[in-house]
Amino acid sequence: MIPVKGFAGQKVAVLGLGRSGLASARALRAGGAEPVCWDDNREAREAAEAEGFACTDLRRQGAFEGVSALIVSPGIPHLYPEPNPVVAAAQEAGVPVDNDIGLFFRSFAGAEWNRLDTPPRVVAVTGSNGKSTTAALIDHILTEAGRPSQLAGNIGRGVLDIEPGGDGSVVVLELSSYQTDLARALTPDVAVFTNLSPDHLDRHGGMGGYFAAKRRLFAEGGPDRAVIGVDEAEGVFLAGQMSEGPADDRVIRVSVARKLTGPGWQVFARKGYLAEYRKGRQAASIDLRQIKGLPGSHNHQNACSAYAACRALGLAPKVIESALHSYPGLPHRSQIIAEAGGVTYVNDSKATNVDAAVKALSAFKRIRWICGGLEKEGGLSALNGAAGEVVKAYVIGREAAGFAMQLQAEAEVCTTMAAAVERAMADAQEGETVLLAPAAASFDQYDNFEQRGEDFVAEVRRRL
Repeated sequence: MIPVKGFAGQKVAVLGLGRSGLASARALRAGGAEPVCWDDNREAREAAEAEGFACTDLRRQGAFEGVSALIVSPGIPHLYPEPNPVVAAAQEAGVPVDNDIGLFFRSFAGAEWNRLDTPPRVVAVTGSNGKSTTAALIDHILTEAGRPSQLAGNIGRGVLDIEPGGDGSVVVLELSSYQTDLARALTPDVAVFTNLSPDHLDRHGGMGGYFAAKRRLFAEGGPDRAVIGVDEAEGVFLAGQMSEGPADDRVIRVSVARKLTGPGWQVFARKGYLAEYRKGRQAASIDLRQIKGLPGSHNHQNACSAYAACRALGLAPKVIESALHSYPGLPHRSQIIAEAGGVTYVNDSKATNVDAAVKALSAFKRIRWICGGLEKEGGLSALNGAAGEVVKAYVIGREAAGFAMQLQAEAEVCTTMAAAVERAMADAQEGETVLLAPAAASFDQYDNFEQRGEDFVAEVRRRL
């Protein structure tokens, strides 16, 4: 646990008592603060009370008298589409609003670090797609290289649940826009921006607000090194803002769309080969094509970002290359779950938006595509240009018929996962891939994308 600093003897309100909220309350208490907790869910309050936390309705008049700060869980809106009433009351009372990420960055470092030969480092990964894979890949490479590493944030453990930093250790954080938007402290040593595509636009008041939330990690965080994907205009802009000139190697530019040139530091992938260039000369090259845990150009982008971050931490190219080959992949992200009768079955339930699904479709040949769910803003038109390898689509979700009508590929309305898997498996021929890449949120039928992916895996394995 990371005890929270700066609130000893003070009352701190905690709104939302899920994983991050309870962890925040525990860490605040460990640091000498008095947490005052609230969640609209009675069972969540009871779980907190069982740990000895006081629960007080923060919606009542005068609830913020004597309160030094409000700590908010990521899923609770603080501005758009409208502020949560408790957040609005805190702001009206002049009480600072923060989250667990802000608490972590203000509390992680300590005077005891003066006794360490190599101070702990923090790598923070953000972006629209590939955050989880990139963060997990960095953690895997570090572990394989013998560097103590902890994976936390949106993946792994809660940031305040991890162990204090040790000599030469690294904390790898996956951070969503919800987390970077609100955190009052953001000070990573290495910050990574994977890419940007429309997502969570209602929560950020549009694309500009969404990018601004990601940009805070760099503009306010002031990392020693910035690894930035430059295949979108926003990434190019961000890299330009962080750099003092073409040769400034504090910025490492990453691409899977083109060869990067110039006197600076670049990592890019073309035709399945990762290349590192520095000061105009090639420093390393890795063949990514045979790495099973990283199929497709989108995973090659993740590999480039992870490679660049690990190079910024001082790891040698050969060490990184060896670790890439042993990377097993993450559940629900281009996860090969079975191969039978010449048919490959792939679970990419994490493809919750159109851009992620497009990348999944580009990674495989002759696809029986299971898609559908709660459609996000922006429509599905981009899918049609990427559906050249789709033999047939099998559409799930409550609005499956409307979803199917927007696809140019042959589509069958199945509604349920069981029906979609049954039909796709019955139709699949040798050399084809049955791919779950929904291009939509899961909440019309499932609690989360993990549950949707687990359902797909269970239905496939039941029929093999």
